[in-house]
Amino acid sequence: MFNDIGPLELVTLIILAVLVFGPDKLPKVIQDVTRTIRKIRDFSDSAKQDIREELGPEFKDFEFEDLNPKTFIRKQLDNDDLGLKEIRSGFDLKKEMAEVTDAVQGRDPESASPASPASASGGRLDMTKKPGKPAVDDRPPFDADAT
Repeated sequence: MFNDIGPLELVTLIILAVLVFGPDKLPKVIQDVTRTIRKIRDFSDSAKQDIREELGPEFKDFEFEDLNPKTFIRKQLDNDDLGLKEIRSGFDLKKEMAEVTDAVQGRDPESASPASPASASGGRLDMTKKPGKPAVDDRPPFDADAT
């Protein structure tokens, strides 16, 4: 509940509470607040239990945390019924990116020679070499979205 409060903020809250309620009434206020929090937790636990009983035995494993969309999606993605683990394990990002790069540059991935600079340096291009000069009538690529 208070995971994001630092030590300086906690000291500030304590000093503020002492100033507002005074040292005489502060223990009584703390007892009242803790009693109220305990009653709210008991009420919510009993409400959860009543809902579980009303849903019946089909929902005996039902958790209210599953109603959080992030938790629900994570639980569904971890479910192996869809075969997503096989898809994840069969997906090679480097290979896919190399294929996309070849397609964009107009190269045929099957005709790439093993002596190419990318394969000779372990998949890295040598950026220190200067590219050859383009022909006089070659225009640089035009990107309509970039202008």
